[in-house]
Amino acid sequence: MRKSNRRFIAVLIALAVCTMAHAWSYDSEAATTTQAAQLRFGAGFTKKWNNGIRLGVSEELRFDLYNSMVGPHFRKSYTTLDFGYRPIEYVKFDVGYTLRIIGADSTWSESKRANANKWIRHRLYFSVTGSYAFDYAKIFLRERAQLDMRTDSVNPLEKNKFNWVLRTKVGSEFIVPGKPVKPYLWVELINSLNAPEYQQKNGRQFISDVRTQAGVKWRVSKLSSLDFFYRFSYGYDRDINITKKSGKIELTQETLYMHSVGITYNLDW
Repeated sequence: MRKSNRRFIAVLIALAVCTMAHAWSYDSEAATTTQAAQLRFGAGFTKKWNNGIRLGVSEELRFDLYNSMVGPHFRKSYTTLDFGYRPIEYVKFDVGYTLRIIGADSTWSESKRANANKWIRHRLYFSVTGSYAFDYAKIFLRERAQLDMRTDSVNPLEKNKFNWVLRTKVGSEFIVPGKPVKPYLWVELINSLNAPEYQQKNGRQFISDVRTQAGVKWRVSKLSSLDFFYRFSYGYDRDINITKKSGKIELTQETLYMHSVGITYNLDW
């Protein structure tokens, strides 16, 4: 191998090592683990048309009955407007908006309540879902691009004002012959797409959440149904704090184990 080629390869390796070292270099590192149990209540209303168009609005409230870090509290409210279109039997498209209200946490104070930007979040999403039905089951795969927006002031080196993630969900629901119930099960992965450089894991984007849910949908009337479910969520986040005076970079790796039970009422017409 020529000397020039060897030098070129050596330069590439040195640049890669420097880049990785920069991504992994922190002045201090810490780790926290949170255990939580949550109760969820929701309601959804959906209007369907014969041409495959669907319009829905839903509300969900989440309460932490137990939280090892901050104690019991109201956690979040989700208000969602969703527009869907199914051009063929096997494919569905969705676009929607969600208003999220963040509840009490360890930084909750009167000043935070006075500044709405601290506790209001906006979310936009676009989904493509493919499904296939068998005699007694239906399987589906959903890919969702999601944009979370915040209007408060943040340090762009620590966190994003516009945060993109990709959510991949796969699952199945089952038909019980002669019964108005449909058991179901799904698993979802959430992957960061534009985490800031210092927040990345080993210089790369990372899986921030793994969720699995099992439940039963019970058709109580022609238009109404109830959804009873249990969800387990594993969450991983990398909280960055860059001190202004010294410029030190502090990393806290935050792990969350969340157990949730809930009930949702749905009206379709």
